[in-house]
Amino acid sequence: MAEDLRLYFMECGSLKTQVQFIKMNQGLGDPYEIPVPFFLITHPRGNVLFDGGNAREVSGDVDAHDYWGAVADAYQPVMRPDEFVVDQLQALDVDPASVKYVVQSHLHLDHSGAIGHFPNARYVVQRRELQYAFTPDWFQKPAYIRPDFDKDVSWVFLDGPNDDGYDLFSDGTMKTMFTPGHAPGHTSLLVDLPESGPMMLTADACYTMDHYENKALPGLVHSAADVAYSTEKVRRTVEGQGATLVTGHDPDAWPKFKKAPDYYA
Repeated sequence: MAEDLRLYFMECGSLKTQVQFIKMNQGLGDPYEIPVPFFLITHPRGNVLFDGGNAREVSGDVDAHDYWGAVADAYQPVMRPDEFVVDQLQALDVDPASVKYVVQSHLHLDHSGAIGHFPNARYVVQRRELQYAFTPDWFQKPAYIRPDFDKDVSWVFLDGPNDDGYDLFSDGTMKTMFTPGHAPGHTSLLVDLPESGPMMLTADACYTMDHYENKALPGLVHSAADVAYSTEKVRRTVEGQGATLVTGHDPDAWPKFKKAPDYYA
């Protein structure tokens, strides 16, 4: 295990939304504000990002509709320009050129902000997710902002169950987990830290603890059956390895974690 491994919890502001857009058929019309996390993992062989939050284009005093379109009616970003992923890494004295991998949980608008902004990075994504992002079903289409991912970058494609447990550095420190449901090519990441132990970064495989505890389906879902399968898969890993569960957008759980510049080692 890499002794210099560090995991930084970061966020690029929040999304103002309503409960039913996060928890299907619940709290209709009730306001709900959720964090938009991303993660930096430092490794002796190169830095890694897990997701990148929102695009710079929706930060600051702008109308998010200009970049996101009508979906901004349901999800309103609250994000300062200096909360963009590149600016936050530079504030930690992390050179964007030092990022070796950007692991994309999926390609929805609040996760794809890093793509194309790290010149030496390879972008890890499920092949099915990128293919679907170009031609999504009508009910998922608003969540995919094509200018975010339609870029000439170096992709590393994962192929679903065949690549389950893909070991990023072949040392056991970071392994992907295929967790479809919310999106057809969703990926979670298990990070095994020397002191803190394994941490299960679920992204949107488990939006909140309600999703993890089978009390709610995601407000946006590609396959409810796959959501149930992936949640159980995450649960087996968390319980079997004694991992710390890190949900994707839980406004109650997120404040309990240390945030950058503090880190988990």
